Amino acid sequence: MLRTGGGVSELVDVSAAASDLAQRRSGVTIRQLSQEAEFREACALLDRVWRPPADSPLITMALLRGFEHSGSYVAGAYEAHRLIGVCVGFLAEAGLHSHIAGVDARARGHNIGFALKVHQRAWCLERSLTKVTWTYDPLVSRNAYFNLAKLGAVAEEYLPDFYGVMDDSVNKGQGSDRLLVGWNLADPAVAEACIRPHRQAPVPTDAAPGLDADADGLPVRGPLDGPCVSVRIPSDIETLRRERPAAAQAWRSALRETLGGLLADGAAVTGFTRDGRYLVERKADR
Repeated sequence: MLRTGGGVSELVDVSAAASDLAQRRSGVTIRQLSQEAEFREACALLDRVWRPPADSPLITMALLRGFEHSGSYVAGAYEAHRLIGVCVGFLAEAGLHSHIAGVDARARGHNIGFALKVHQRAWCLERSLTKVTWTYDPLVSRNAYFNLAKLGAVAEEYLPDFYGVMDDSVNKGQGSDRLLVGWNLADPAVAEACIRPHRQAPVPTDAAPGLDADADGLPVRGPLDGPCVSVRIPSDIETLRRERPAAAQAWRSALRETLGGLLADGAAVTGFTRDGRYLVERKADR
């Protein structure tokens, strides 16, 4: 594990070095945005990623200005002079809440999202903030793997229909369930995750299949007994939503009842596998 025993100063220095390394590996430079033109460019990029209705932008230039001026996190990833990634968070009771992020479609696959999160961690630690929270759609497999396995964030709460009705092209018609995660920035495992490739943890052989897929790709609920439960999600929910919306909605309902129910009962998500399964440990019977 990465040594962080030298105190706060060493932790800040090591996190900054990890951020520099992540930026070099992804070929970007990440910095805080501070100018009106930069804010407008950031809004335009996020609109291209999420494709909201023209009369309902996800975020505005004025809001970014307010966040930046009040000391919140508004950062952009640049390839040369071209903005290709944005991450925005605001100060919250727990530390920082990371509200929205996006990477230009032409630049995906180069770990730019990872570099943004590692930069966000370094920015927070420099300001004595030791936790970042954010939400994501728990049906999106690549995001679940990124957040839980690659970054080492911890699932804290299942939030049914968190944002209410959403009209953007990514979320429209599928509800807005979210999984709230917490990223404990001083955790040695998180520090290690920010500099080394993730290694897949072994899947317990005795995990009960609490949610799986049948031959038609529809969800099948299974037993939730035993100390460990696996909860499968589709490998590509976005395509399923376009091509088989009823099947996608069935997965939303099944995951809400299964994963949401387990977390509400005090179970803990301990990992996410490359083949699309949440690993959940249940509380021991008392």
